[in-house]
Amino acid sequence: MSATVSCQPPKEDVSPAFTASTTDASVALQWMDLFLIIDRYAPGYRPPVAARALAYIGLATYETMVPGSAHYQSIANKLAGLTVPKPETGKSYRWEVALNESYYQMMKGLFPQVSLRDKAKMDSLYAKLNATTATTEELSRSRKFGEAIAAAVMAYSKTDVAGDAAYLRNNPVDYVPPKGTGKWQPTAPDFTRALLPYWGKVRTFVASESDKLAKEPLNYSSNIKSTLFAQGLEIYTATTPLTSEEQWIGEFWSDDIYQLTFEPAGRWIAIACAVIRQENASLDKAVYTFAKVGMSLSDVGVACWNSKYIYNIERPIHYIQRTIDPTWRTRLNNPISIMVGITPPFPSYPSGHSCFGAAAAEVLTDIYGTAYAMTDRCHEGRTEFKGKPRSFNSFYEMAQENAYSRIVLGVHYRMDCEEGLRMGYAIGRKVNQLAWEK
Repeated sequence: MSATVSCQPPKEDVSPAFTASTTDASVALQWMDLFLIIDRYAPGYRPPVAARALAYIGLATYETMVPGSAHYQSIANKLAGLTVPKPETGKSYRWEVALNESYYQMMKGLFPQVSLRDKAKMDSLYAKLNATTATTEELSRSRKFGEAIAAAVMAYSKTDVAGDAAYLRNNPVDYVPPKGTGKWQPTAPDFTRALLPYWGKVRTFVASESDKLAKEPLNYSSNIKSTLFAQGLEIYTATTPLTSEEQWIGEFWSDDIYQLTFEPAGRWIAIACAVIRQENASLDKAVYTFAKVGMSLSDVGVACWNSKYIYNIERPIHYIQRTIDPTWRTRLNNPISIMVGITPPFPSYPSGHSCFGAAAAEVLTDIYGTAYAMTDRCHEGRTEFKGKPRSFNSFYEMAQENAYSRIVLGVHYRMDCEEGLRMGYAIGRKVNQLAWEK
């Protein structure tokens, strides 16, 4: 009689347990909630800068989490120049502890310029989430792993010279916008210098040079039969006067005003947080979601700003005042500075809001489905504008309304929004194509 012996690997060779797939998403959600608060007040954190921060935070926390996931795998080998530490085989880890450490180190590294009040909020959340039943050895091992991953990703971030610490150089004085009819120049009432004119040089994760170039915009024309004139007239007609529904849509998606709300890239993290809570998603799925959304937002921000400063298309306010009504103003107001009729300080084509929304919608659809109904409560309870929640049948529907909101505020032509959507969807699909799942 013969016996069959099953050769089991020795205990020390066993991979860490996949407990990130069975742990709740609380740690990730609390840190992303705090990011949205910090983002609102962080000096220099305008849309592309915030999007880049979300990508690197998402990457670090994703790489911290994947050894404990039954579903997801590292993507570090797809990013040239990035090497991340590995956990010890046969050792136990508390992935929520490792993630808390990684989030904390990344937030401190990417937001060194924030107020003492906001730094204290980071310290407080870190201390709160460190309360655990883990053994001393397990706790120390988990913290060290999260810290080591964060250090590796922060070092990788710093090799991107154009993007590192860019919050310090938002409006460079050496940039002189090209002059000429139809070309962008600073706009009334504040005439702010160009925002991040060199952002197209920032390193991307998946976007190629061709992905960073928008299609050719409409040729300039003041002829009343031209398509550009029709798009200028569309804005003028929609905003003169602006209906209450259109004003609600415009302000609901705006997120333009520093210190009033989080900025437009952060808006899609707020939406992702709502979905994760609605789904009661596991910790690994939440971190995977934030990583993919952040990476798509960062890459499309680089592509959008790259194209803005290649084409240098003037904002509708200059075109409409020149060709239709010299007294017209946008419908975007700043309740903090009490300025009315403002325009974001960079060229019009393509639309940043549209790019961000489409990229995030493409990723969220890939994770949660094409007919995902939800109510956006991001601004519920606000009094500076109508923050009443709006309901949608899909992420694509949200992205499309977000794009349209820029037309009714008078800050973008239809061509800006349509091309922004196209670019965002395309880059979102490339992020989806990375080998995230096992």
